[in-house]
Amino acid sequence: MVLKVRQLGVRDYAPVWQAMQQFNDERDKNTEDEVWLLQHPAVFTLGKAGKPEHLLNPADIPVVKVDRGGQVTFHAPGQLVVYALLDVNRLGIGVRELVTRLEISIIDTLCDYGIVAQSRKEAPGVYVAERKIAALGLRLRRGCCFHGLALNVDMDLEPFARINPCGYEGLEITQMADLVTADRIAEVNIEVVSRQLLSHLKQQLKYTTLIEVEK
Repeated sequence: MVLKVRQLGVRDYAPVWQAMQQFNDERDKNTEDEVWLLQHPAVFTLGKAGKPEHLLNPADIPVVKVDRGGQVTFHAPGQLVVYALLDVNRLGIGVRELVTRLEISIIDTLCDYGIVAQSRKEAPGVYVAERKIAALGLRLRRGCCFHGLALNVDMDLEPFARINPCGYEGLEITQMADLVTADRIAEVNIEVVSRQLLSHLKQQLKYTTLIEVEK
């Protein structure tokens, strides 16, 4: 199976969300799966079942209500966002298994940097000890998914204090730049981490070929 890869750079949230919806609506059984890798300008997003009380003090950062699962999270430059536009039926796995494989891909990427991380059954995402380093939120429609994951690489974490991240009061947030040894810090950038994560995604989702396509 082929997985197409689009490197989109820094993009505003709403147009990318709309493009994901359009891609999902227009795809058919022959449409090849894609992943979009990008960063967003600072924005809070609130999932379809999200509770506004988890937005403590958004201040000047915009809030977008979206159609993914989960509560509230934060995106900003320095965070690697990966949108997974996948035919889940064709992959032959359920949504829970898909989430597990996405989490393992992140965990294995962090392991490449000497960071020990794990998932939690009761709370999707990836954690280093008690601190969250990556969030997941998907939407399934017509047997296909969109939205995806966000891995904190090297960003301003302060705005996470303005929310209850993923709906959990007091949940601490961390990032790769604060966890690697000094000799690895130069490798903690979006481009290098993207390559590592793509390799693990390919392995976990059992694609035979990755093809980079134009933006």
